[in-house]
Amino acid sequence: MQESKQARGVILWVIAAVQFLTPFMFSAIGVALPAIGREFSAGAVQLGLIEMVYILAVALLLLPIGRFADIHGRRRIFLSGTLLLTLATFALATAPTVNILIIFRFVQGIGAAMITSTSLAILTSIYPPEERGRAMGVVVGCVYLGISAGPTLAGLMIDFLGWRWIFYSAVPVEVLILLFALTRLKGEWADSRGERFDWIGSILYIIALSGIIIGVLEAQRLPVAGWLAGGGILVMIAFLFYENSIAYPIFPLKKIIANRVFALSNIATWLNYAASFGIMFFFSIYLQVIRGVSPKVTGFILITQPLLQAFFAPLAGKMADKHNPAPIATLGMAFCTAGLVAAAGIHATSSFISIFAVLIVMGVGFGLFSTPNTTAIMASIDRRDYGMASSMIATMRTTGMLTAMTLITILLSAFLGTEPVTVETGHLFLAAMHTAMVIFSLLGFAGMLCSIGRTRKK
Repeated sequence: MQESKQARGVILWVIAAVQFLTPFMFSAIGVALPAIGREFSAGAVQLGLIEMVYILAVALLLLPIGRFADIHGRRRIFLSGTLLLTLATFALATAPTVNILIIFRFVQGIGAAMITSTSLAILTSIYPPEERGRAMGVVVGCVYLGISAGPTLAGLMIDFLGWRWIFYSAVPVEVLILLFALTRLKGEWADSRGERFDWIGSILYIIALSGIIIGVLEAQRLPVAGWLAGGGILVMIAFLFYENSIAYPIFPLKKIIANRVFALSNIATWLNYAASFGIMFFFSIYLQVIRGVSPKVTGFILITQPLLQAFFAPLAGKMADKHNPAPIATLGMAFCTAGLVAAAGIHATSSFISIFAVLIVMGVGFGLFSTPNTTAIMASIDRRDYGMASSMIATMRTTGMLTAMTLITILLSAFLGTEPVTVETGHLFLAAMHTAMVIFSLLGFAGMLCSIGRTRKK
């Protein structure tokens, strides 16, 4: 359905606003966990579940919901997801116990998955190819703003109003977004209407990913975590064999392998997030423990990277509208890799200028990579698969982050064992950080090769 320019603009900002809120809810809650723990007398396991169930819901449902939306309508799923997100957010603000908080945190993740799996698909459906990059750049920029604003705004709200206002403040915005979406988001997009939905594949995928994610995230606390992760991998292999044997899979393996641009662009997404996500974790501990910087100042230093990402993502989108997006994304990947190589040289007495330099290079690189890479992916597939493609991008992003945290957990265990990170064990932490940055640099280089490979002519 062809929308007017004004209608497209309204839809763009509706989607951008929701895409700001979903990562905001993810990044803000980490700051609120101590306050939540004090109010409910919650243990470490319960506080960990508040974060984990949100990630779990988003990761598990992205791919099945994306395919479901291709068949039954992306507008319908987007509106339902926005409504569910609004109701869950209000329930979180008024939760009387920590267990109810955990339940509605999972529900909030389901709403976020419904929104994320359809947003880029809707934009690709309504924007002509020559304008998609700019539109996606605005959305990607809002995602980064949500990530960067979460800890800062949450800290202020907790200090002056209490942790519940993280959710209270979001409810009116979500209601307004829902009203705009209901009145301005006209028509429907269901380019795979009439095809069968792959229920068996969806169940196998959810079981497999549940085992892998829980096994990885709970490796330190759950005795059977290794068995869960191993079982999840076996079920994932069975899932791939099954998907390759049916007519309408949620994960069209044959089609993906045959589409070089789509396959390599998604692998580049996974590698870029796997390589780049861990730097904020390491620098946060490095600044506070090794250098003695306060948490507030640490937050203001680290916000440099996501702010630059938010600034450069729309600019890169405009460039992708006029030029081949793949080389622009490759340039961004090169910047990220250069930043990781520089981070490997950070030591206990490095100047703060060198810290800022790494964050600046990483921010510019991520901003240049994300939007053109997304544009290349969405331009490489048929309309009927927009929902699947939108979900794949988000899934690669999520699994990339999970890969980074898995590597970090393994390295910290190898270098520090059960010892906490203190000034006395700082040299061991720095050794783990240096090793991680070398591995991340290699992953970044592999991502560059994938990005270059998709531009090679047949």
